[in-house]
Amino acid sequence: MKNRIIILLLFLFPLLTNSQEKLFTETEVNIPTNSVTINGTLLTPKSEEKVPLIIIIPGSGPTDRDGNNITLKNNSLKYLSENLSSKKIATYRFDKSVLSLTKDDKEKIDSLTFDTFIDEAKSIIKYFKLSENYTKIIVAGHSQGSLVGIISSKENVDGFISIAGAGSSIDKILIEQIEKQAPFLKEDTEKVITELKKGYLVDEFNPMLVSLFNKQVQPFLISWMNYYPQNELEKLTIPILIINGTKDIQVNITEAKLLHDSNANSQLFMIENMNHLFKEIKGDDTENMQSYSNPNLPVMEELINIITTFVDEIK
Repeated sequence: MKNRIIILLLFLFPLLTNSQEKLFTETEVNIPTNSVTINGTLLTPKSEEKVPLIIIIPGSGPTDRDGNNITLKNNSLKYLSENLSSKKIATYRFDKSVLSLTKDDKEKIDSLTFDTFIDEAKSIIKYFKLSENYTKIIVAGHSQGSLVGIISSKENVDGFISIAGAGSSIDKILIEQIEKQAPFLKEDTEKVITELKKGYLVDEFNPMLVSLFNKQVQPFLISWMNYYPQNELEKLTIPILIINGTKDIQVNITEAKLLHDSNANSQLFMIENMNHLFKEIKGDDTENMQSYSNPNLPVMEELINIITTFVDEIK
């Protein structure tokens, strides 16, 4: 009897393994650009026919291809990619270029601007466009990546998706955030931003703002302030999908509405209880913040379904 059980287990094991087999293949794809080589992961659904591709542009900070950084691990972009690939949509997600640089590359780090991110995104789009392996190419930008994606999608792209993207310019957002969190610093913030918008570096400012306006980051902010999301989105003639969550504590839903109002080709979806990382939050801000360092929470299925429908409808 014991031998029969062992034989049965040996027979069942490969069946169990096959039932858990991934529906996509995973390939490391490194793409050279004018600044650095972009390192990323391509997920390709197992299909005999060509499929659409979504290029996912990450948000602010030193964010990697999975949506994580040194202090916070949530796997938001990893789960987004895997879920989309299971819907017969290929995905490419990548590490932000700053993660490819070391302390010895200080000169390169100091020279990074918002335009650097735009040029890198354009190089990635062109790389996959030239491959001719996909039925259509869609760009999906998350948070800061939304504006990068908007500007990068004027050529070689069939559709654009903004997830938790701002409709206001970064200078306005910074002032609003300071006013909300530290109103006594609003006037000092406005003074620095006024000079940065003129293209001038600022040597002296309130020391309490050093994390926001240190000399290393000022050139980046200057280049970022040159772009107004609503104006840039207005220029796109491709189908546009705008998504935000009602539990997003970083980007208010009013920002999504601003984007939507700027282009008649856009669709707007507000996902109930979805936060900035695509996770469902039923409780308060404490639960919301805890999700930022919980790598096991899945992304919301409604987000995947909305994106899948949008991709399917693109001609």
